[in-house]
Amino acid sequence: QVQLVESGGGLVQAGGSLRLSCAASGRAFSRYGMGWFRQAPGKEREFVAAINWTGGSTNYAVSVKGRFTISKDNTKSTLYLQMNSLKPEDTAVYYCAADRLGYGGTKGYDYWGQGTQVTVSS
Repeated sequence: QVQLVESGGGLVQAGGSLRLSCAASGRAFSRYGMGWFRQAPGKEREFVAAINWTGGSTNYAVSVKGRFTISKDNTKSTLYLQMNSLKPEDTAVYYCAADRLGYGGTKGYDYWGQGTQVTVSS
């Protein structure tokens, strides 16, 4: 079992930046694939970005590619999402998730955080 706690959300103007963090409990973080998802009001949760257990492979949704960067620090058991050039349509609750198999794909995650709100004003 692993617990995930997101932080770093907030209110930012369009064009601005935020960095989200996801702190994980337990010793297995280095073996997990990790992902970020988001859910806007009235919409289904959608994939944003993922990284495999080594950190050597990343995957992004088309809507964020080139603007967002996912990374993980195994020494700190922390996942990050650097978000640049933010747009109002990026407004959502952002969730981190852990994949025990280490793949870090677009689905198949075992553990989820509670989420952090990101609001981008125009």
